[in-house]
Order: sequence, then C-alpha cells, then structure tokens
Amino acid sequence: MEPMLTNNMQILDRFAPISLEEMSSIRLMNRTDSKYLANEQQLMQLLEMASGDYMVQSMADRRVSEYRTLYFDDKDNIMYLNHHNRRLTRQKVRIRTYVDTQDSFFEIKLKNNHGRTKKKRIHLNGADTYVQDGAAEFLASHTMLPLTLSDITPKLSNHFTRITLVNNAKTERLTIDRELSFHNEVTGLDRSMDNLVVIEVKRDGNTYSPIQDLLRQVRIFPCGFSKYCIGMALTTPGLKRNLFNERIRKIEKLTSICY
Repeated sequence: MEPMLTNNMQILDRFAPISLEEMSSIRLMNRTDSKYLANEQQLMQLLEMASGDYMVQSMADRRVSEYRTLYFDDKDNIMYLNHHNRRLTRQKVRIRTYVDTQDSFFEIKLKNNHGRTKKKRIHLNGADTYVQDGAAEFLASHTMLPLTLSDITPKLSNHFTRITLVNNAKTERLTIDRELSFHNEVTGLDRSMDNLVVIEVKRDGNTYSPIQDLLRQVRIFPCGFSKYCIGMALTTPGLKRNLFNERIRKIEKLTSICY
C-alpha cells in the first residue's frame, strides 16, 4: 500500500499530477530556500487551500515517496557540533536512499558563509556499497574538513515520507516531509515525530509565491530545522544541545509530544 495516501491524505487526489521527468526540467537557478514547521492539522488546512495553485509530483501513480537517510560523523561529532555552534561554513555527509526506486547516493551537503547550500553526490550500487563505489575518493575531493572516509562512521539514520508540490507557474517547489523517525546507530535509541511536518519552499528569486500567503493564513512560520542535528540531540545522551533546546521545545508545543 502506498505510504500515507490513506484517510485524510486522499486530499492529494485533488491536485493535478506532474511527472518526475517534468519536475526535473524545472531548474530554479536563482533560488531561495525557506523551512517551516507545522503539525498534521495545519498541513491538512494548507493542502485544502493550495490544491488549485499547485501540482503534485506523481510517479507510477504514487504521490507520496519514501526516503531513508544514513548520516556519518567523526568520533567527536564535528559536523553536528559545527551546526550546533552556528559555524557559517559546515557540511553533512550522508547516504540518501529513495525507497521506491532503491536508488542510493553518497552525498555531501556544503553550506558556505553566504548561506548558500550546495549538494554533491555520487550514485551507489546499493546503500551499503559506498566503500567499493568510490566514496573515499569522492569525500577527499569535496570535503571542507580534514576528514577521510576512515575518520567517519554511521551515526544516525532516519526515515520519512515526502510529498513534492510545484506551483502552476513552475517557479516554486515545496517538499513536505512527514512520519519522521530516527535511529541512533551508536546508542541504539529510537525517536519518532509522527505529528511533525517539515515544509521546505524553494522558489525562483523574488517571484510571487502563492504558498507564502497561505502559510501565514494557517499560522505556519519560518523555522530552521536539521533532521541530522535534531535526531542526534534527541538520541545521544550527554551530547551538547543547549542551542537546540528552544527548537525542541517549539516542536513539543507544536506536536503536543514531549521529547
């Protein structure tokens, strides 16, 4: 059964479909990115209001995609701490798996001191073949930290489902992530955030954004969120997290779930 396209998610049937191939042709060359946190009730309101202005990505009649991610860090959790300590230049190293197609990629996300994020990646033959598939050479070529593949180990995995919308003018994309859960590869602890919704809006420069007005109407406001950092903070006892505590309290209030 397709994940999450049941009960109240039948609302996605009201959106016109857009294929993965059509989505790939939409290149937002001068894009701006903004993240928002919401709960399920707010999301349902937002989708009700947005159905006439947006199309939903559809692949083989599936309108919800399933993702798994495995994050790496060194023994001191330097990539986590650089984000926590608000370093302007930082990176994440991960394996992203698109469960529906079983495509896996070894990825490096780089953020520079201008707030721009670039993602570089190589295709893997499988989620566990990164050593044979050239991850060491790739990391050496693109890392901004003095790290080799032997310096990093798996730290956190997550699982979530994603809805992708594009506005009718094809100048804006939205990703809507739900059913987020974490597993700490070191401590063995698990956490789920089933009532949390993470929305990311990617739009072409300063073009008109229909969703911006709708987000305000539903009282969904901008809020930064790192799946890796929040997952690590919630599943690693003793890990420095004071600068994330306010964000965690906001999530608790929003979802009515205490972590």
